[in-house]
Amino acid sequence: MNRLSTLLLTALAPMAWGTTYLVTTALLPPGHPLLAGFLRALPAGLIAIAIGRRLPRGRWWGKASLLGVLNIGAFFPLLFLAAEHLPGGVAAAVAGAQPMIVLLLGALVVRERIRPGTAAAAAAGAGGVALVVLGPAATLDAFGLIAALAGITSTAIGMLLTKRWGRPSGVGPVAYAGWQLTAGGLFLLPLTLIFEPLPTSIDAGAVWGYVWLGTVGGLLAYVLWFRGLQELPIMAPGLLALLSPVVATALGVLVAGERFTGVQAAGLAIVLVALVAGQFAARPRRIAEAPALSEELVLSDR
Repeated sequence: MNRLSTLLLTALAPMAWGTTYLVTTALLPPGHPLLAGFLRALPAGLIAIAIGRRLPRGRWWGKASLLGVLNIGAFFPLLFLAAEHLPGGVAAAVAGAQPMIVLLLGALVVRERIRPGTAAAAAAGAGGVALVVLGPAATLDAFGLIAALAGITSTAIGMLLTKRWGRPSGVGPVAYAGWQLTAGGLFLLPLTLIFEPLPTSIDAGAVWGYVWLGTVGGLLAYVLWFRGLQELPIMAPGLLALLSPVVATALGVLVAGERFTGVQAAGLAIVLVALVAGQFAARPRRIAEAPALSEELVLSDR
């Protein structure tokens, strides 16, 4: 599969995640971020493991557990907390800063050189997202901002470690995603039982919301996302994450009846230009570097 096809498939993941804000506020019972994260992760993870028919071996038990906590177990409840304490636009604007975090940490974790083109695209994308989702009536909540920043930092670190460690030989993207979803769900299980009472009632809308987030926003999205992380330079999917707040805003206009202003249109144009330009700037590594990386991944799997 060529790089364009991989990019387009990977882009479906942040687009699916962009529905989280609307689904959370419109369908799910409020005040249950741990339960929402648990139901989004564990059932999807067990299904993926059953389909993939592979379990971790050796050091991968620890690696999969850590990645599951960073990408799923910590990120999901923080995301739901941000969605409950902030307007969708503000939460999405904070998420737009993730490419900058990936850019800076990528230089430290996977030793990718910071190119001026990718840095400019990340900065422009964050600014464009802010124009798209922030309005004069936007309100800020300190707890919600902290939750949003912690969530995007957690998943940014998880992305970088996923890229650095690779995927064990013979393990497909479905099983690999299942490991992390299951580990994240098991991490959330005791926290949910201890700190959150069960909702007094769960209506049909909430059931559909949980099913959507677990299947499309969980299983399908993470299979495509982790596959893209393995095959693309780290900043390529990092910039694709900008699609999530754009989709969240589009749903607000189309479904919730929110207005779309000229400033938002300008911000959307900036985001799209940053996405396209950033993909050209995030060139793959030289072929000569591949053997050294492969050797490192083989050694780390022993």
